[in-house]
Amino acid sequence: MTESADPSAPESLVAEVAASEPIDRLAEQVSDLARVVTRQSLTLDRLVASDKARSGGQASDRPLLVDLFALYTDADVCARSAESEREAAAFTALRDGLERLIVGRDGAVINPCAGDEFDVAVMEAADTLSAGDASATKGRVAEMIRPGLVVAGRSVRPAMVTVYV
Repeated sequence: MTESADPSAPESLVAEVAASEPIDRLAEQVSDLARVVTRQSLTLDRLVASDKARSGGQASDRPLLVDLFALYTDADVCARSAESEREAAAFTALRDGLERLIVGRDGAVINPCAGDEFDVAVMEAADTLSAGDASATKGRVAEMIRPGLVVAGRSVRPAMVTVYV
């Protein structure tokens, strides 16, 4: 009912009151939503704290880190194959930001370079090359194919490399 109880009230005041009701309801809904989000945040904090207590002080972020690493490798491939410098810079910035997130959650990205010693703990030999050349040394990385991921000191995704034999 949009009519005013007071017949002497101007119609514009009645319309203003009617228009403010949806805004008041919206404000109340936003306030309710803020309380729900706060409650969920506190619940998540308690769950993380209990997980840390169970695991000896370190929360298990392995699934998150694996997903972040997948995004990291996608950004790395895009940065390497970009058609313009602007695209390469954007994908490089994204890749670097993802690496900072990974490192911040007790992970490490393994990027072996040519000439590094092959480390079976964090690398996988996808291919081999003959070390017949004087500059090539047996047991050294010839080329990185894909970076690797280490979480809490354990290799989760080994770096794929080509090794001199």
